[in-house]
Amino acid sequence: MSHLVRMPPLEPAAMNDAQRGAAAALAAGPRGGVKGPFIALLRSPELMQRLGDVGEYLRFRSALEKRISEFLMLIISRHWTQQFEWAVHVPLARDAGIQAETVASLAAGRRPAAMAPDEAIAYDFSVELVTTKGKGVSDATYSAVLAQFGERGVIDIVGVLGYFTTVAMVLNVAHIPPAESRVEPLAPLPL
Repeated sequence: MSHLVRMPPLEPAAMNDAQRGAAAALAAGPRGGVKGPFIALLRSPELMQRLGDVGEYLRFRSALEKRISEFLMLIISRHWTQQFEWAVHVPLARDAGIQAETVASLAAGRRPAAMAPDEAIAYDFSVELVTTKGKGVSDATYSAVLAQFGERGVIDIVGVLGYFTTVAMVLNVAHIPPAESRVEPLAPLPL
């Protein structure tokens, strides 16, 4: 498989009116510009705007503590071996309180041994949801996540997982490379 960028940034002169408007709206928000997955998503400006709104809610206004949101983003980045999101979110997760040992375990594809109790619940729920053949969770897992995060928190966790799965897929298809980073890239996991 080629690793050439399939969807490079669009030059303003090459954009149509909808793309220019979507790019300006994104630049005016907390992201400050068209970066990462939005480079590819700009090919579908209405989808980009709608996903941008969802992502903005999930990253900046959800019911979840930032530490948990960033942890979930790392779980999904590892699941999809998504280098751009991993490089962006490892420093954010560390700043939010995720331990280095936890990040290293995720990078290696292992269940972290020394997680905080809420991290363990979020991890178990996430991994069960994205890896179980029935694509659901057991009653015991659901009860644990509900007791820890409440109904809104459960829905916001599912939202983070789903949104970042979409972002990871977009980035992996478009081959958008990570920006310069001190974060060690993810190695492929065995199939």
